[in-house]
Amino acid sequence: MRLLVTLAIAMALLAGGADAATTATATSTDTVTVTGTGTVTAVPDQAEFDFTVQTKGATAAGVLARNGTDTKAVIAAVEAAGVAQADIQTEQVSLDPVQSNDGTSIVGYTASDTIDVTKLAIAKAGAVVDAAVSAGATDVAGPSLTLSSQDALYNQALKSAVAQAKTKAQALADAAGLNLGGVVTMVEGGGTTPLPFSVGAAASPNTPIQPGTQDVQATVTVTYALS
Repeated sequence: MRLLVTLAIAMALLAGGADAATTATATSTDTVTVTGTGTVTAVPDQAEFDFTVQTKGATAAGVLARNGTDTKAVIAAVEAAGVAQADIQTEQVSLDPVQSNDGTSIVGYTASDTIDVTKLAIAKAGAVVDAAVSAGATDVAGPSLTLSSQDALYNQALKSAVAQAKTKAQALADAAGLNLGGVVTMVEGGGTTPLPFSVGAAASPNTPIQPGTQDVQATVTVTYALS
């Protein structure tokens, strides 16, 4: 009989311990999750252009050779306008047959070369466009305007985003009558990338390039502890 009582007491203690462990595991820290956005506005100081040279003729070899010569002239003109060789890159070389109206024969060929000019100072952009077109470029695409200090500006936007997130979290904590604690998790969102636009190839002397402004934006999602 004494053995049965002892076993019953032991089982009760084990059950009580299990309940206590379950209660401790279920307890969790209250949190609040907010998203902050930061924006920095700046004036672009760099431009990127694509210059294309196109030639049509009767033979593939002849067309390709003439187009290559004209493309070299455009490259030389761009360099003379102040663009470094390291910022000039061949983007595409193409040669295509020209079909007859009825599509039964090849009546000629079209060759085209496209060069990409990057890191072009805004102040020089118009003169470079003029030089390229004067030297034989038949198509101009751009500008794609960029910021040389993009990384530094993005870091500023991140700081603003974190500050906004904290302000939001504090307001929510105050409204709920709770104390705002430390950061539990922080996740960086994506930044915005400016989109390029196009201008026609028929450029006038001193082609104007207006930089306007661009917004560099960052977002963060932050979870704070509450007590």
